[in-house]
Amino acid sequence: MTTFNEFVVKVHSRCNLACDYCYVYESPGQSWREQPRLMTDETFADVCRRIARHRDGPVSLVFHGGEPLLAGAARIERFATLAREIIGPVRLRLQTNGTLVTAGFAAACARQGIRVAVSLDGGRAANDKHRVRVGGGSSFSRVREGIALLKAERDVFAGLLCVVDTSNDPVATYAALVEHRPPSVDFLLPHANWAAPPPRPGTYGDWLVAVFERWYRAPVRETRVRLFDDIVTLVLGGSVASETVGLAPVRVAVFETDGSLEQVDALKTAYPGAASLPSDDLNAAMSAPGVVARQIGAAALAPECLRCPVRDVCGGGNYVHRYHPARGFRAPSVYCADLLRLVTHIAAAVRSDVARLSRSR
Repeated sequence: MTTFNEFVVKVHSRCNLACDYCYVYESPGQSWREQPRLMTDETFADVCRRIARHRDGPVSLVFHGGEPLLAGAARIERFATLAREIIGPVRLRLQTNGTLVTAGFAAACARQGIRVAVSLDGGRAANDKHRVRVGGGSSFSRVREGIALLKAERDVFAGLLCVVDTSNDPVATYAALVEHRPPSVDFLLPHANWAAPPPRPGTYGDWLVAVFERWYRAPVRETRVRLFDDIVTLVLGGSVASETVGLAPVRVAVFETDGSLEQVDALKTAYPGAASLPSDDLNAAMSAPGVVARQIGAAALAPECLRCPVRDVCGGGNYVHRYHPARGFRAPSVYCADLLRLVTHIAAAVRSDVARLSRSR
């Protein structure tokens, strides 16, 4: 039986930033209001027991929120210890906005083997367009300090997540991120759909192509860009585990602070209840229609996608971005034209280089 292998655990349900594109607080689904602020030790232990009973191979646990550091470094370290005691071997990660990172927290992550990714949208001006403190005010300086503290510990800083804003210069945004020397950068399209289209539709493909060219043509590899690496791998006939591209099963489950089970909560940008599951049992959840749709690859795609020449690479894009009021999730991505532009550009670049290398042998 197919099982979930990545578990997003929300240890705190609130946040100290007020990002205007947030898929938790700014989406139609507002179920976070009903959640306790903190996950208790008892709830976390129960979540770990449920994961241990369900697991069938390597698993990852991601401390998430809200902002997980609002739970406190001591609680997160205690949870990491509990996770290993109950689940056994588990890959531990944490996603943070970076503003509450301290030297003590970074040291705790080093002790516990927790890899930490930080959200940052570029330089100060680009970042502070959207990622501001509650009540207003820049978050940039504190995030920069937090990144430096994480980098001071060995194998703690995992990289940066950047939400694309095409009003920002693409190359300048990439350069600002690379200044932090991240092991990886993940560029994320804003969560949008056919009922709530993205800002400046049709501009994302060109923006990402500009970043790809800067990254791909650099004389040395500066960082891993997951989106580009995944597309290159797929173009060359490989496989990747990604929510964004390709046709591989998505096997992610989310535990809210009260221990309830949901699908990825970015689905809440479609409509209230879109992330809900009929059962809190992990095995039963694997049979829920919304979960099954993310396991069956091309069979879940829209007819337009099945006819597309880049179908197996694009994979229909992020499932969240396919929502259409009349067609549900059986529609192309709202970023369809942008994905086609990006994939065809990368495919042409890669195939040209492969042909050139073949001729030179």
